[in-house]
Amino acid sequence: MTVRAAPDMTLPPPSTGAADLILNTLAQPVFALDGEDRITFVNPAAEQFFRASATALIGRGLADMLPPDSPLFAVIDHARDGGHSVSEAGLTIETPKIGARFVSVAAAAMTEPGGDVVVSLQERSIARKIDDQLVHRNAARSVTAMSAMLMHEIKNPLSGIRGAAQLLEQSAEGDDRQLTRLICEETDRIVALVDRMEMFTDQRPIERDAVNIHEVLEHVRRVAEAGFARQLRFVESYDPSLPPVFGSRDLLTQALLNLVKNAAEVLPESGGEIVLSTAFQQGIKLAVGRGGERVDLPLVVAVQDNGPGIPDDLQRHLFEPFVTTKPGGKGLGLALVAKVVGDHGGIVELDSQPGRTLFRMLLPMVRAASRSSGDPS
Repeated sequence: MTVRAAPDMTLPPPSTGAADLILNTLAQPVFALDGEDRITFVNPAAEQFFRASATALIGRGLADMLPPDSPLFAVIDHARDGGHSVSEAGLTIETPKIGARFVSVAAAAMTEPGGDVVVSLQERSIARKIDDQLVHRNAARSVTAMSAMLMHEIKNPLSGIRGAAQLLEQSAEGDDRQLTRLICEETDRIVALVDRMEMFTDQRPIERDAVNIHEVLEHVRRVAEAGFARQLRFVESYDPSLPPVFGSRDLLTQALLNLVKNAAEVLPESGGEIVLSTAFQQGIKLAVGRGGERVDLPLVVAVQDNGPGIPDDLQRHLFEPFVTTKPGGKGLGLALVAKVVGDHGGIVELDSQPGRTLFRMLLPMVRAASRSSGDPS
C-alpha cells in the first residue's frame, strides 16, 4: 500500500508587492508611521484623504499635518506603547486643508522593533450618509407639501378676514378701531410668512449650467461682511482646481447665504469665525429624478463656524420647517437649503459639537458631455 504524503496546505505569506497591491485596492485610508511619527507608507485612499500625493506625504511628520491636540495621536501612542491594536470610533480629524472628517480609527503596532504603527481610517458609513440624505430630502418634501396646504387653506381666507376688518374699521371708534387695525396687521404678518413659503411650491426642474462655486462663495462673503457678519472673521480654504458645479448660480447663492447667516447669528461679536471651504472627493452615487439616473457627487462646499454647536436632539430635525435654535427664528432658512441641494440631486450634511458646527453640501460637477446635454453624469 502506497502512502502518499498529505499536501502542504500552508500558504506562503504574500510578497511585498502583493501586500502593497492589496492595500492599494482598499477604499479605506491606510498609512504607516515610524517611531518618530513620520509617514512611511500611504495607499491611494490615504492620499485622497489628506489631499496630497504619496511623494508629498512620505517622510513628512504627522505632527506637521495635524494640530497637536488631535485625538489621533492618543490612539497611535496607545497602540505603540501597548504593542497591540487599538480602535476608537467617533473621532474628528480636522485641518484647514481637509476640513473636519468624522472617522473611526484602528491603529496596530508592528512586530518589528522601532515603534512602527499602521493606521487605518473609516469615515462615517455610507448607510449613515444615505440615511441623512433621505432625512433632509424628506424634510424638503414636507416643506413643499406644507407650502401647498398653506397657499390653499390659509392665504385665501386671510384675504377675506382682512377685507372684513377694513370694513369694520370704517365705522369703528376708539378701542374698536385699534382692534381692527390689529387684525389687519396680524393678517399681513401671516400672509408675509405664507409668501415666504411660496418658494417651496415650485416643482419645475431648475435651470442649470456650469457654476464657478468660488465666485459664488466670494459674492456671499462680500454680502455677509458688508452686513450681518461685518464683525466676524472669515477664513477661505479653497481647492483652486475644483471643476464647475452643475447647478443654478442664484439658488446656490441663496443656500450659501442662508448657511452663512445661520452661522453668523449664533456667533459672538468677538472671536467669531466662519470658514468657507471647497474640496474634491469621490462621493457616493445617488439616484436622482424619476428615471433613477445615478449621479456622482464629488464636489464638497462647506460652511463651518466656531459657535456653541447644535443640541444633539435637534440635529436630525434641523432641516425640517419651523425648527430653529434662535429666539424669534422662522425655521425656514435651513429648510430652503435642503430643498435647493435636493433639487440639485445633492446631499447636505451636518456635523456639530460645542465649538464647531460644519455644514457640507455634496454637489454634482459639470462633465464635458453635460455642457450640451444638460446632464451632469
